[in-house]
Amino acid sequence: MRFGRVALVDAAGAYLAHSQRTEGGVIKKGTRLTADHVAALLATGIAEVTVARLDPGDVHEDAAARRIADAVAGAGVRVDRADTGRSNLYAAIDGLVVVDKAAVDGFNAVDPALTLATLPAYKRVPVGQMVATVKIIPFAAPDASLAAALDGRAALVSVAPWKVRRVAAISTTLPSLKESVIDKTLGIFERRLAEPGAAIAHETRVAHRVEALTPAIAKAAAETELVVVFGASAVVDAADVIPAAIRAAGGTIIRLGMPVDPGNLLVLGEVGGTPVVGAPGCARSPKENGFDFVLDRLLAGLEVTPADIIGMGVGGLLTDTALRPRPRRGTMDDTAPRHPVAIVLAAGRSTRMGGPNKLLEAVGGVPMVRRVAEAALASRAEQVVVVTGHEAARVGESLDGLHVRLVHNPAFADGLSTSLKAGLNALPDGVDAALILLGDMPLVTAEDCDKVLGALGDGALIAMATANGARGNPVAWSSRLFSELKATEGDAGGRSLLSRYADDLVDVEIGAAASLDADTPEALAAVRRQAD
Repeated sequence: MRFGRVALVDAAGAYLAHSQRTEGGVIKKGTRLTADHVAALLATGIAEVTVARLDPGDVHEDAAARRIADAVAGAGVRVDRADTGRSNLYAAIDGLVVVDKAAVDGFNAVDPALTLATLPAYKRVPVGQMVATVKIIPFAAPDASLAAALDGRAALVSVAPWKVRRVAAISTTLPSLKESVIDKTLGIFERRLAEPGAAIAHETRVAHRVEALTPAIAKAAAETELVVVFGASAVVDAADVIPAAIRAAGGTIIRLGMPVDPGNLLVLGEVGGTPVVGAPGCARSPKENGFDFVLDRLLAGLEVTPADIIGMGVGGLLTDTALRPRPRRGTMDDTAPRHPVAIVLAAGRSTRMGGPNKLLEAVGGVPMVRRVAEAALASRAEQVVVVTGHEAARVGESLDGLHVRLVHNPAFADGLSTSLKAGLNALPDGVDAALILLGDMPLVTAEDCDKVLGALGDGALIAMATANGARGNPVAWSSRLFSELKATEGDAGGRSLLSRYADDLVDVEIGAAASLDADTPEALAAVRRQAD
């Protein structure tokens, strides 16, 4: 292909490299110029244009893109028409994207003019989602390059349909494991199965012993297409309960352990040709973890080999899961927090109050923010942090004599989340929960604070105060969520996490105090009446 500037009178038959505007409209780049185009451009005073001319053996960009797309599209993939050198590939079915990475790499190494981009391998896709795109960079590609790029590289991208429908869920039990935890785990598992169209067809609970688990696995493997065992205790050795039971049921262990974190302690085996997965502890969380890597492939009927699991290490470091204890920070069991703190957010500008700083307004003869701080100090919180911003000096003076730690947030105007982050960053080591209070809710009592804090544990990571069922404040957060709380933005604060951790949230009824905030003069009057 020849590319460059030519006299406009010699441009007919060439492809325009850059769009040009005429009195009749725009001639888009890539347009093959006709005599009428040339005349229109001459009328605008243009003397030269940049064009591309195809040589013998060149293939136009659209034809080249479509030729590649047709070749690389595998089963379950639909190819769209080519335009401007691009052809997109879409999922023709619901399923799992399968990509031959080595072959795609080989294709992209042949000629920089030929590009193929795909979704990550083994990503869930619904019908109609784009899974890959072919783009030809210049206006044409040499036929020789196309032939070399496609040599032996057919069906590089496909969508494997969901095949498994009947799944068995076996939960082992120990006295220390509450039934509510098992129920919650199965609910999360059902939601994992819903999109691929699978369901729990066989559910049983047995003691965490080899002799109890063995017949349960054998029966489930004979009656379903996939067996998942949620162990009451993590697998730490090839002779542990779950792998031992798989072997005792006549099966084999394919792989114990995987280089994905969270998800290291996964066991993969098979009994009579039916895959059996010993789920890692993080599978109790709805967040992505190593269990998903294996589960999705099995639901699509794909074989998972030891080499497949070994290859999961690159990209296998996932976001820390709140339900998984972090190293070197201890663990949290199912009891209420032992070292909670309270954070009072008192940085706002009181814009809705229309003038005065609401936090300094008296309620029952005491500045509003001081009442909130006093309630927090009288609770079981080991320390109280007050985050200031607007009129920090005056707010601080209103708290004179109280044993609180003042933390200034210079970015308070950027939203409540910045104050939340400032307060969390000020916490000492060893804190296992934080009660977040708003400085304009002076009817919250120490007893309310303790009630909300006491609701943490027993599987709950978040406890929210409610007023007649309507959610309000304060809110208690497990330290396992601190890193995600710090990442929130704007005025939503931690509320952006509530849907993510809906299964780990408990509501705590404390009455009207949870909803009465003094944002406006009218609200302040109502709060004062309640306080009298």
